Amino acid sequence: MAIRELDALDRRILYTLQAEARRTSSNDVAAELDVSASTVRNRIQRLEADGVIRGYHADVDYEATGHQLFTLIVCTAPIPDREELAAAAADVDGVVEVQEVMTGEGNVLVQAIGVDGDDLSRIGEELDELGLRVSDEDLIRNTHRSPYSRFRTATEEE
Repeated sequence: MAIRELDALDRRILYTLQAEARRTSSNDVAAELDVSASTVRNRIQRLEADGVIRGYHADVDYEATGHQLFTLIVCTAPIPDREELAAAAADVDGVVEVQEVMTGEGNVLVQAIGVDGDDLSRIGEELDELGLRVSDEDLIRNTHRSPYSRFRTATEEE
């Protein structure tokens, strides 16, 4: 993947979208940055086309949907099989996110939801059947996100 050079406007657009993509319009960003809305729209389209912006995702409160258990399952996959096993893990019912980690132990992190312990046991068993060794499971209480602060200050630095 080619690295795309970001200028101050690109970085500020990314910061704004990370902070609140759903409630931010091109006009809002344009007014804040003193550029036209069409410039902002064109930049966003280019960032999407270049793979810098890979998507827009809903932040779901799983507890509000009846899934009281939100868990992080730490797994280990053989290095040559890590990518394939992580992709397969994403297809397990109840799995909502899978991350590949660049270490030998605990190199696949699986976030899963369930309504009860039986759901989580089933998910663990299915991950095991895929060839992932489950080494730890932790219930997640809350998740906190923040946009990357260097994108916010990009216009101030230049």
